Amino acid sequence: MRVLIAEDHLELAETLAIGLRREGMAVDLAGDGQAALAQAHIYEYDVIVLDRDLPKLHGDKVCRTLADEGGRARVLMLTASGGIEDRVAGLSLGADDYLPKPFAFAELVARIRALSRRAQPALPPVLEREGLELDSAQRIVRRDGHRLELSVKEFSVLELLMAARGAVVSPEQMLERAWDDATDPFTNVVKVTVSRLRRKLGDPPLIETVAGVGYRL
Repeated sequence: MRVLIAEDHLELAETLAIGLRREGMAVDLAGDGQAALAQAHIYEYDVIVLDRDLPKLHGDKVCRTLADEGGRARVLMLTASGGIEDRVAGLSLGADDYLPKPFAFAELVARIRALSRRAQPALPPVLEREGLELDSAQRIVRRDGHRLELSVKEFSVLELLMAARGAVVSPEQMLERAWDDATDPFTNVVKVTVSRLRRKLGDPPLIETVAGVGYRL
């Protein structure tokens, strides 16, 4: 899952980013409305966590623009006001959900995951293929009943491969979905992660390399 946090309070934004990355999400940051809209036009986000009171371009304008463009990203609007009028106004602008500050981090995670499920074709709660079971909610992977200990990125890559249902997933797609914009596009991090994942999955090998295209499971 790839998430954009559009929040001008830098300390809050960085704290949320750290927490969400620990939950296995790829997270980018934008400190104002113009930057948020620009990044939304470059990257394919699942969810955009949008503070309503952004500088340079107000969050209302960002939300309305995103809604008018009809992208796949779902918008979770944040605001310091929890009044019913503000919630109605935010939703009427095209936001998919609304969360007043202060909020519990666990609730933010739950709302982001719920919105992400609406941003893409629904997948079963547990993915199964070739003796593998991946529970995305509990973040547990088993092969033939034996639990595997995977890193955050290894889990994300495996989830992408299993969700593809046998289709090839390119390294570029993996970078787009599992890493953030701080990652060097010319890095070999995908190759290294797939190699480590292969070792942890064990024999017989499950991940196939399709030369010049990508990987499939």
